[in-house]
Amino acid sequence: MEETNQSVVSEFIFQGLCTSRELQIFLLLPFSTLYLMIVVGNLFVVILIIIDHHLHSPMYYLLANLSFIDFCLSSVTTPKMITDLIQENKTISFGGCMSQILGVHFFAGGEMVLLVTMAYDRYVAICRPLHYTSIMDRQKCICLVVISWIIGFVHGINQLILVLELPFCGPRVIDSFFCDISLAMQLACMNTDTLGIIINAESGVLAVTCLIFLLISYTYILLTIQLHSKDGSSKALSTCTSHIIVVVLFYGPVIFIYLWPVSITRVDKILSVFNTVITPLLNPVIYTLRNRDIKNAVKKLINHM
Repeated sequence: MEETNQSVVSEFIFQGLCTSRELQIFLLLPFSTLYLMIVVGNLFVVILIIIDHHLHSPMYYLLANLSFIDFCLSSVTTPKMITDLIQENKTISFGGCMSQILGVHFFAGGEMVLLVTMAYDRYVAICRPLHYTSIMDRQKCICLVVISWIIGFVHGINQLILVLELPFCGPRVIDSFFCDISLAMQLACMNTDTLGIIINAESGVLAVTCLIFLLISYTYILLTIQLHSKDGSSKALSTCTSHIIVVVLFYGPVIFIYLWPVSITRVDKILSVFNTVITPLLNPVIYTLRNRDIKNAVKKLINHM
């Protein structure tokens, strides 16, 4: 006798970004180009930091990990979204849907913690410069990065476990271009109000905790910079500005999607595209254009080609 909670839905159907066939065809080239730029841009930053020994410092080690996470986060949803633009039946298997849920929360959770680690690195470099090399040594830097990956993985697994055993036996249309956990839960053949509160609470604790640490860190850093001379603090201010821009780009859409009391499907789709396509594209651009060491490494690499 079959268990009553066994899923009978073998696949889900995405409604996609829009319903207009002409608009979908029009968006195919721009999104394909953007994803190619994400892959090239982020992997270029990773490779550049690996091959240039002048960039073998904690700050750039953390930046390489951020670029790799951005590449992975975008790759969870963007290729499927692009191929669906030319498909009339936008289907995804049950396993594929669960994999997207795991991947999105794994990499997004890891990025939240990694941004805190980058803020801590800047705090030590600016507020305790004489002790920087002893505090942020190679072993501690690697340990902090591993912790960010572990927390991201645990967060993703927790989200997956909570939704994996839900009974899906009826509706299977998801009004999005990827398996958003909140939309997938709405298709379950049971009341998920309590489960939704648990899932939002687990995500909210991680996001809010990281955001509080970020606000405290950068407030303290900016106050410290203000007390120093302009000549000595200009480079530190430029670096911190890049970090703050990246934090705002990442957290802005997340806060609006998950904390805004009224959910507007079209707005949520746009913000989801921003988080999975635009932010991973802008991050390497921001660091490349605003960081003198990265620009010098790029020039050196070009001259040697």
